[in-house]
This record gives sequence, C-alpha cells and structure tokens, in this order.
Amino acid sequence: MSSDSSTPPPRPQRFLEALRRGVLVVDGGMGTQIYERGVLFNVNYEELVVSRPELVLRIHDDYARAGAQVIETNTFGANCIRLARHGYADRVRELNVAAARLARKALGDRGHVAGAIGPTGLVLAAFGEDDRCRMRDAFREQAEALAEGGVDALMIETMRQPEELFIAIEGVRQAVGDSLPLVAEVSVDEQLTLADGSTIAEIGARLRDRGCDVIGVNCSDGPQLVLSAIEKLLPLGVPLAAVPNAGLPRRVDDRFIYVSTPEYFGVFARRLCKLGVKLIGGCCGTTPEHIRRIAAAARMEASAVASANEDAGPLWVGASESGYPAEADADEPPSVQGGCPVPQAEKSKLAAKVGQKFVISVEVNPPVGLDASAALKAAKMLTDGGVDVINIADGARAQARMSNVAMAVMMERELGIETLVHVCGRDRNLLGQVAHLLGAHALGVRNLVVVTGDPPKMGDFPDATAVYDLDSIGILRLVSKLNAGIDPGGKKLGCGTSFFCATGAEPAALNYEREIERLKRKKRAGAEMIMTQPVYDLAVLERFLRDAEPLGLPILIGILPLASHKNAEFLHNEVPGMQIPKDVRDRMQKAGSGPLARKEGVAIAREMLSAVRRRVAGAYIMPPLGRYELALEVMDGIV
Repeated sequence: MSSDSSTPPPRPQRFLEALRRGVLVVDGGMGTQIYERGVLFNVNYEELVVSRPELVLRIHDDYARAGAQVIETNTFGANCIRLARHGYADRVRELNVAAARLARKALGDRGHVAGAIGPTGLVLAAFGEDDRCRMRDAFREQAEALAEGGVDALMIETMRQPEELFIAIEGVRQAVGDSLPLVAEVSVDEQLTLADGSTIAEIGARLRDRGCDVIGVNCSDGPQLVLSAIEKLLPLGVPLAAVPNAGLPRRVDDRFIYVSTPEYFGVFARRLCKLGVKLIGGCCGTTPEHIRRIAAAARMEASAVASANEDAGPLWVGASESGYPAEADADEPPSVQGGCPVPQAEKSKLAAKVGQKFVISVEVNPPVGLDASAALKAAKMLTDGGVDVINIADGARAQARMSNVAMAVMMERELGIETLVHVCGRDRNLLGQVAHLLGAHALGVRNLVVVTGDPPKMGDFPDATAVYDLDSIGILRLVSKLNAGIDPGGKKLGCGTSFFCATGAEPAALNYEREIERLKRKKRAGAEMIMTQPVYDLAVLERFLRDAEPLGLPILIGILPLASHKNAEFLHNEVPGMQIPKDVRDRMQKAGSGPLARKEGVAIAREMLSAVRRRVAGAYIMPPLGRYELALEVMDGIV
C-alpha cells in the first residue's frame, strides 16, 4: 500500500531537511543556567528532569522563546558511568526518556530535539579493553533511551579523547543504526588539537568517513577559538556545527563569571553564518540572551539566502516566486516593463565621473544628536581638498544617529557637495524601504550604496528589532524596479527614479566563493559599482580584482588608515570581513601610539592604494575616529 503523500516526513528526516535549507539555532548552556537559578553543584543535574522537571522545562522554554530551533536534552552526563557517582547507574533509561519527553513538551512543534551525549569522564590511557567495552555499552544504553524518548537527532558533544569519541559513535550506531541523524562535536585546545595531539582537520576527516551527518566543535575557549577550528573543517564539505562556550570563566566576587557578552557572541554568529555553518548555538556560560543574538544573525542569513536567488521564493506576502508579482517578473529587463530608465551617465555627477577619472569617496557620518556642524565642516574640508563625493552611512555601527538622508540634503543644499547615501535592510520593512527611497529621491538624493547593514546587537541598542525584510540583493532589485517606474506591487509610478546604485563587497570574506557568487547576483539585481571593505593584504586584493573583473563593474577600493596597534587588532579579530596580516599588525605595534602610529597607518594605506591605482576606478576612504585629515594624507600625490 502506498503511503499518503500528505503525511509529514518523520521528525529525524525533517531535521535533516531543515539543515539543508539553512541555519538551525541550537540552545545554550544548561548546567550554568541550572546553577544560576539556585541549584548548587552538589546535586546531580541530570536527575532534575525527574525531581524538578518544572525548572528544566522553564530553561528549555526560555531558549525556545529566544529563538532556539534545536533544544538539547538535559542528559550530558546521563550515562551509567557518570550516574554511578551519584548512585543512579540503574536509572539511565528513566532519566533519558524523561529528559527527551520534557524537551519535547517545552518545544512542541517549534523545532527539533537533540539527545545530548557527553563523555564518560574516564581517561582511556589508564584503562584496558574491558573498560572500552563498558564505555561502548554505556553509550549504547543511553542512545537507546533517548531514541525511546522521541529525540530527532543524537548529539555526541564535548569530546576531547578521539578514542572515546569513536567508541561513542560505535555505541550509538549499535543502538539506533542510521535511524537517527548523528551530530559529533569535539572540544579543542588553543592549538586546535585534541587530547592526543590530533588536529581538528584530522579528526574531522575521520568523522566524515564514519558517516556522521554533522561534525563540529563545541565548548572549547569561546567563539574565536571555535571559529578558527571551523575554518579548518570547511574543506571537508559536510554540514558543520559550532557551539562555543562563553569563554573561560573568571572569578568575580567569589563567583565564576563567563565574560563573552551576548553582543560579542552575535558578531561571531554572523561570521559563522557567512561560512555556511548549519548548527550554531552556545555551550557553558551562554544564556537565552546569547541565543537571541545568534537567532538574529541566523534570521539575517535566511533573508540573504532568500533573496540571493531570484527564484528562492517570495520576499513579501503576495509576491511571485521571483520576489515580484507575476506581471513584473524580476528577470525581465526594466525597459520592457514600463518606464524610461535614465542612462547611467545622466543619473548624477558621480555616475558620469566613474570610469572617466579616479574617483575619491570619503565617509563622513551623521552626528549622534542634532548638531551637524562638525560633519559639515569636515565635508567641506574634504571636497576642497579634491574629494569627489561624501558617503554617509545608514546608522553606522548600529548607533542612533541623525538620518543620513537629512545629512545628505544639508550637505548638498548648504554646501553644494555631492553625496552617496548608504541604504541598509536592518531598520525598515518593505513599505518603509519604499517610502525611504521615494522620499530620498524627492529630496534630490541620487547616489546610493546598498548594504545589508550591521545588526542592532552590535550597537548601543541591542534590544532594537532587526527587520531585514530585504537584504542588499533584495534592495537592489527594489531600486531597479523603482528606476523602471514600477512599485513592488507591480503598479506604475508614472515616472521612474534615477538612482545610481553601488554595492558592498568583502575581498577578505571567510567564505570567499559565497561572496563572489553574491556579487554576481548583485550585478544582476542592478548594482552599477562596487565599494569594498578595507583590504590590507595585496594578494587578497589582487585575487578579488581578478575574480571581479568579468563583472565589468567599476570598483572603489576600501581604504581605512589604521590609527594604532589596538585599532588593528580590534579590526582583525572583531569585525566580520576584515583580515589584517600579521606583518601589518607588527608594523603598527612597532610604531607605538599617537601621531607616529597614525603616520604609519597612512603609509600602509598609501602603499595599498598605490599598488592598485591603475586597476580600480577609485578609492573609498574611511577615516578612523573622525580624523578626516588622514583621508587627504592618503590621497596626497597619488590621485
């Protein structure tokens, strides 16, 4: 008898399908949350699923509400070997089944339950073959109970001993075969190795060859170390998991505190999303707030994926599969769809200059507050010094600032300065974005640089809601429609806008192939110029220029003069898409601080600009810390 095609696939199959579609957010620390809620370490935490189920249920629910799509059972140490220390060796089935059902009760149909399987605590070097068999049986027994409880996947985690890891896989396979997806995660030291000295790349290859559905790294020493380990696993071509702890705990007022903030955690989640990591969550010391930041990064990645492919699905309710109504297909040339698009050279003075002269754009941001006099003074100094256009960010670094459109209008009307206004997808839904663009055009703004935008968690208002109805590709497509005289609903506007559109690129992106593919899609969506993130490695820039050349788009190279060694280290370690070679950081360290460091930063920027001066259409200079005079020093004698 054939099965009913309307019957949903089994939960394990749904877990794997969800992984294929995009990022899944895993919950955060369980043990540290139990401790924070008043339960001391002299209690067995796994047993609480029976004695205090309401506490565990509340933690699960808090993580689900924060955005976790995968909830791990409270069974990290629920194998007979660890439970024996508390006299619970005969309760393996009871505790694991109860934990699985409790996690399911908390999550319902909102996501997936993963059965957590941690190490036994035995040091294998001190034991013989009988102990290895006992260990294998312990993992098999726990996996059987978790499967009986109804988990969607099994997650072997925090393994430091490779031999124990492979014994655990054998035990799990004996219990469930291939009926449940298997996630295998290890914990690494600062050298990215395990207890026996094996490298993460070596262990990853062995896990792949053993058929693990997902491999990854958890716990370790915080997000930065886990990110470094994940980079070593990328060539394996299998789904990856990254579940770092909140860094090593420090003693503060007689308590151990994890110091990696949710905001800091969220930055790395965004990096992991860009690398294509499929499971991202938190381990020891992370809280629902950490998971909320990860979920925001995952939502932004989902938005990017949805609009990266013109056939990926609707960008808003009522849209066709192309993201626009059927009568206005996104692949149809705008000139065919009604309207008379303005030729590029007639859109603005900047559009006419690009390709005809070396163009210099310098970033001057709006003030925090109402007094724009300093920004206006800086813009005048720059244009008097030969700068062609002032570009103005859209809520730079997710800070609350004056509208960049208002700033642009003030510059153009009061000083006659041409501006280039950033447009990002963070703060406006589709309707708000349309209104913003039409209003900007009505006020005389003609030049745009379209970016996805920093999430609010990076700025002063982490509780602000990130919208991301459209990412950069979606906004470019929207602008192309408006330029053709058509609104998102397919209605004709009477006349079209005449925006000249640039877009951003990260030559040093960790997932470089993805960045180049997105750049191709940005061109198809309507991008007319590329403005890069700052680059400090000539080889990286040469690679990017070579790969971007077939697109035929003019490129403004990003230049950010370093202000100090501390500034260089921050950009290298904390800002996605930025990589500063060690020799450059060493030069900044040798220069010291103050004027000498700034002079060295300018020299490094001039070297980079001089090296590619004849291969790019211009430069996009970002003066650090409001030191706008450095932009003129970078330009001096080169342009």
